[in-house]
Amino acid sequence: MSPLPIRFGVLGTGRITRRLVADLQSTPGATVSAIASRCAHRARWAADSHGIAAAVEGYERLLSRDDVDAVYIALPPSLHHEWTLAACAAGKHILCEKPVALSAREVSEMLDAANRADVRFLDATAWLHHERTFQFRQWLRTATPQPDTALAAAKPDELFADESAAASESLGFRVGPLRHVSAAVSFLNPFQNGDHRLDRSLGGGALLDLGWYAAGMIRFATGDLPERVYATAVMRDGIDVRVSATMRFADETTATLSCGFDTSTRKWCEIAGAEASIVCDDFTRPWADKPARSWVHEASGKVHTFTPPSELDGLTNSGGITAPVSRPPRCHQEREMISRLIGWIRTDASADVEKPWQQFHDQALQTQTLLDTIAAAIE
Repeated sequence: MSPLPIRFGVLGTGRITRRLVADLQSTPGATVSAIASRCAHRARWAADSHGIAAAVEGYERLLSRDDVDAVYIALPPSLHHEWTLAACAAGKHILCEKPVALSAREVSEMLDAANRADVRFLDATAWLHHERTFQFRQWLRTATPQPDTALAAAKPDELFADESAAASESLGFRVGPLRHVSAAVSFLNPFQNGDHRLDRSLGGGALLDLGWYAAGMIRFATGDLPERVYATAVMRDGIDVRVSATMRFADETTATLSCGFDTSTRKWCEIAGAEASIVCDDFTRPWADKPARSWVHEASGKVHTFTPPSELDGLTNSGGITAPVSRPPRCHQEREMISRLIGWIRTDASADVEKPWQQFHDQALQTQTLLDTIAAAIE
C-alpha cells in the first residue's frame, strides 16, 4: 500500500510561488492542500489559479491546519527566519526559499529549531539535486583517488555519456588537487513592480539573491570556507547591483565570485584542478532548449562533453550500430528536490541511521556564512 501523500501548505503568493506550486503538485507523493497570504482576496486568487482547495488569510492560520504536514516558505528572505521558527513550533516540515535568511546566525537558529522539533528542513536550492551535480561530486573525488576510483567516476556508461567515447571505454581523467573555482550568476534587470530584491530591508540586493548560487557553488566545490576574502560592490539606490569577490583557502585554493542585476545572463562555473577542469554554463538551471551538458577539459587539451542519460535522444551509436536505448525520464531538479524532502519526512530520525539532511544543512549554513563574509569585506 502506498503511503499517503505529504500535504504542503504554501506561505506566500509571489512570483516564485507559481513555479514551485506546479512542481509540488506534479511530484509523486506530494500534494498542495492550502495557500496563505496576508490578504484574503490574494489567497483566494492564488488558490483558484493553482487548483488549491483552501485559501487562507494569515500565515498563522495555515500553520494551525490539520491538513498541512509541511510548508513551502515563499516569502521575502527577511521573513524566512520568523516563519521557519513558527513552522517548527507547529510541527510542520519545511521547504524554504533561498537565500535561507539574512545572516548565518539566523540560519543556524532555523536549523537548530528544526532539529529540536524533529522536523525536516530543506532550502529550495534545486541545482544541488540535479543528476549532473551528483556527477560533479564523483569527479571532485578524483582529486586524490585510488586508481580504480578515478576510472569508476568517469565511466560514460554509468551516469553520463561522453560523445567522443565508445560505450565500453573508461575515461581515465582525474581532476587532481583543487586549484581554483569560478562562479558567475547574473541577469539583466529581472524585476517586476514591488520586487523584494530591490528592497534592502527585505533581503534585496544581488549578493543575497544571485550570490547565493555562486557562493553555494564555491562551497560545494571546496567543501570549506576561505581564510581571506576581498570584495567590492556597485551600489544603486541603496542596494548592491553587482558584486565581485576573490578568496583564498587554507590549502591555497583560490576562488572568484561574480553576480549582478545589470549584466547579461550568466550561470556558469569552472572547477579547476591540477589535472582537469569541470566547466558548466548553466549550473543553476539547465538552459530550456539544451540538455544539461557539462565539459571536462584535461590539462593535455582533450575535452570531454557529458550529457545525462535522461537527456540523450532515444538512440545510441556504438561501433557503427544505431539502436534504441532505454532511458529514464529527463531529470527535473525541483521535483528531485521535493522528492528528497519527502523521503526525509518519512525517515525515522530516532533510528540509528545516518541523517542525510545534515550535508544539505551544512551547505546552506556555510553558503550563508560566506555571503556574510563577502558583505563584511564590501563594507
